[in-house]
Amino acid sequence: MIKRISLVGLLFLAACGQEQQDPVLTSELTSPTDVTLHWRPEAGAAGQVVEYANAADGEYVVLEFAPPAKNSFKHPDLIPETQFYYRVRPFTGPASATVDVTLPPGDETPEIEGPDWTAPRKDGKGTRPVSSAEAAAGNLKAEVKHANGILFTWEDQAADEDGYLIEVKPAGAADYRVAVQLDPDTTSYGVITLPDEKTATYRVRAFRFGAASNLTHQTTGKA
Repeated sequence: MIKRISLVGLLFLAACGQEQQDPVLTSELTSPTDVTLHWRPEAGAAGQVVEYANAADGEYVVLEFAPPAKNSFKHPDLIPETQFYYRVRPFTGPASATVDVTLPPGDETPEIEGPDWTAPRKDGKGTRPVSSAEAAAGNLKAEVKHANGILFTWEDQAADEDGYLIEVKPAGAADYRVAVQLDPDTTSYGVITLPDEKTATYRVRAFRFGAASNLTHQTTGKA
């Protein structure tokens, strides 16, 4: 227990030291239970993943895959009198060609009969590094399964990816957003869509995470 406390202390001191020297990431408590983050995006990245944990050496949870131009995030309605640690990591990797999908009318999601078409299939055997444009997923196809379900299939070309992202740009939207994060070697996944995704453009991205930013820390106040 003493060793663990010492490690947390060292990590916290390191985070504070980083924040005093031109940090990539800063945070502010904008209300007793709201934290706002600001960061400096990495040039050339496909975006930044925003993550938090309740201890400096804890398990970090993804809050958002932010598009490349975005540089802030609000984490609202937090647990009072609790510690929150934050970091951002750039992610890079080539995107596939796009597919446009228009779903039929309706808002029902029927029960799946037979094999679960939404489950990811992991049988990829890609050979190209994610840093190469040739690592982009090939032959992306979208099969409409029902009014709110799409089965995506593609060819895994990447050898060293941290995973795949299915990205969506609903009709009228300015940017793509990440719909799903998947494991390496995935070649198929079924998406249950959101209401604004009846007409949308999709693509798949093989990605790798870059180095994490400095940690920034806030302790929430009383509710």
